[in-house]
Amino acid sequence: MDIKKQVMQQFGQHASKYVSSHTHAKGKDLDLLVMLALSENHSSVLDIATGGGHVANALAPYAKHIIAYDMTPEILASAESFITGNGHQHVQFEEGDAEQLPFADHSFDIVTCRIAAHHFPNVHSFIQESYRVLKRNGRLLIIDNVAPESDQLDHFYNTVEKKRDPSHNRALKKGEWFSMLESSGFTIESMYTFPKTFAFDEWFKRMGQSDQVRQELTQLMLEAPHETQHHFRIQTSKQQIISLRGQSALIQAKKEG
Repeated sequence: MDIKKQVMQQFGQHASKYVSSHTHAKGKDLDLLVMLALSENHSSVLDIATGGGHVANALAPYAKHIIAYDMTPEILASAESFITGNGHQHVQFEEGDAEQLPFADHSFDIVTCRIAAHHFPNVHSFIQESYRVLKRNGRLLIIDNVAPESDQLDHFYNTVEKKRDPSHNRALKKGEWFSMLESSGFTIESMYTFPKTFAFDEWFKRMGQSDQVRQELTQLMLEAPHETQHHFRIQTSKQQIISLRGQSALIQAKKEG
């Protein structure tokens, strides 16, 4: 199945879970993104792959114009219900592809994208499109799960995520993000990293996968080399996985051209 169809199917079936998911709804990364976004007076914001709508909802009290943008109708409807239910009536909801934005050049002061880019088949196109629609001196604020710089650990992490979530495409290394952003014309202003501890049961159940996949994933982690288990802080009890730890990064990049 095409990766974009998998994304729409996965998110469409579990749309409400992403609104209520603690990982998506709260976090130091979200707080910092809001603080960075508000460091200057931004009147227009585009939130790409809005998911549960948490970024758009957090910025709504401060921006004159926000577009919450997502390719999955069901999850966009859940985000709209969530955001308008909080009293924000000026947020616009639009359906579309992150790699082909239907907006004019130089339209937005700020573009955001949180915990979504690992689903994109072509991240470089998303970055180039973000650059295009930003105004001069506009900023892109990206948050996403990132893979370790080690090829071995990178392979393990992306294998685990793909098995858990077939709509997962690839979590990039931090170095890959820097390279793509700079090659697209952005100036990288800052990066912040956050440890992310996943309680295995909640993390797995959110995908609605079978018991067989759960067992396969459990065995993959139990049989991983000691160095891999240590890096990801894989905690076990009676041959079951209790938790594991990944990392996300917030990257702030500026369009100076």
